[in-house]
Amino acid sequence: MNAATRRTLATAARVLAQLRHDPRTVAMLLFVPCLLLVLLRYMYDAQPATFDRIGPELLGVFPLLVMFLVTSVAMLRERTGGTLERLLTMPLGKLDLLLGYALAFGAVALLQAALASALTLGVLGLDVAGPTWALFAVAVADGLLGMALGLLVSAFAATEFQAVQFLPAVLLPQLLLCGLFVPREDMATALRLLSDVLPLSYAVDAMGRITAEGGVSGRVLADLAVVAGSALLALALGAATLRRRTD
Repeated sequence: MNAATRRTLATAARVLAQLRHDPRTVAMLLFVPCLLLVLLRYMYDAQPATFDRIGPELLGVFPLLVMFLVTSVAMLRERTGGTLERLLTMPLGKLDLLLGYALAFGAVALLQAALASALTLGVLGLDVAGPTWALFAVAVADGLLGMALGLLVSAFAATEFQAVQFLPAVLLPQLLLCGLFVPREDMATALRLLSDVLPLSYAVDAMGRITAEGGVSGRVLADLAVVAGSALLALALGAATLRRRTD
């Protein structure tokens, strides 16, 4: 194991230890998406077909929103508390740090997706044509995307309030244009072209295809690759823009 890998794993272990001592954050990460899905299910109690249509798509959206909020605030606290500045005086690169965060929150995203998927497919009775593992894979990828975007925008926030303000600025346009409310092909040309470069559009498309199709098509795998690639790109940009401290 080389030195960079050891530093990344040490960072991941430190972040997981911090999370273990912060039960409110853990509860928010794991149970808020589940609570939102329960509310959604009983909103459409008289229209189960509607829940079957939009439930899988929101199974990916809710974890993304929660993961974005938590990771952006967590990284900002590292800077405002001086922890990041002390860490970067040691042989720890910015990419090592962000990869450590990605590993730690990636483990949380796996558990988050497992809980939300089990709840939705089991207790809430969501009916999907595609395989369960594909639904789970897209949910995990969405959580990782939210984590990567949260780490990226934290570099541009000076306070926790500013970090929270990035949520509607970064995610709300994606939520409106992803095809959840109106099919993307029915949008104005400019909006449809904009939606084509937003990663959440591909996550929603993948969930929609898994719901309707019995297998896993090449389009689903391509959509999943776009979401994963967007998360990696956000991590790389985060490493390039991360500052040691907040002035």
